[in-house]
Amino acid sequence: MQLIMEEKTEYLPHDRLFKELIQTFFAEFMEAFFPEVARWMDFSEVEFLQQDLFTDITAGEQHRIDILAKLKLKGEDTVVLIHVEPQSYYQMDFPERMFIYYSRIYEKYRVCVKFY
Repeated sequence: MQLIMEEKTEYLPHDRLFKELIQTFFAEFMEAFFPEVARWMDFSEVEFLQQDLFTDITAGEQHRIDILAKLKLKGEDTVVLIHVEPQSYYQMDFPERMFIYYSRIYEKYRVCVKFY
């Protein structure tokens, strides 16, 4: 029996690629999937904030938010945060996790947070 050792290819997680696409085409993403919200947004100065690590103290789990964008509304000084959490699988406690993320994001930035 002959064994052939293949070189290990570098694994590119689909999550990372999806996040890069959304960040690169953020305005187009929002316009395509959330047109009623996108029409109010000023995409001229979108800032992607650090992907914070949140600890769920009661469960002892750590989670990192996927995409958090800071931008203004058109014609206003109002700053909003848009949290995008793409997921390729069903998760029973997803709404609870989003609530925890919302509360931690609000606690840190004290501005309106919208989840999509």
